[in-house]
Amino acid sequence: MFHRSERLLLRPPWPEDWEQVLNGIADQGVVRNLARAPWPYLPEHARDFVTTPIVPAFPRFLVTRADSGTVVGCIRIDAREGDIGLGYWIARPHWGHGYATEAGAAVLQIARMLGHRRIVAGHFLDNPASGRVLRKLGFIATGAVNPLHSRGRGAEALAAEYAIELGAEIEMSMQAA
Repeated sequence: MFHRSERLLLRPPWPEDWEQVLNGIADQGVVRNLARAPWPYLPEHARDFVTTPIVPAFPRFLVTRADSGTVVGCIRIDAREGDIGLGYWIARPHWGHGYATEAGAAVLQIARMLGHRRIVAGHFLDNPASGRVLRKLGFIATGAVNPLHSRGRGAEALAAEYAIELGAEIEMSMQAA
């Protein structure tokens, strides 16, 4: 599956992308904000990531610049303990350019097309920039703050939880019309 936004092309990872993935994520400042990525992040982790099969109902995408093909990050939706979750990372040189928000909006469109009605996400409390991205996308803080294990940190850290109801968003826009 592919999706084009204003500046980005979201596409599946291909085996030849492993070096660009490694170059983007093998930064402790990036990995420490993720739950699943290990630290240190090694070439074999990147190779495994780009060759892992994608489940159509839960796509993951490389976030690439449409003008150059440069990989700026990754974004995905996946099954999480009875919920559907959103997760992403953006490589440090691309922070502050709005790529996470633009990619997130695109993936929420895809989630709607796939029939997902509710998406959850979260961020470690020491990563408030991710919380700003989620709020820009329309996520609402649930009020829950729980310990979450981060493989990159090698420890638990407190994470704030957010959710967005995609069906309610569609119903509200229909009522406004």
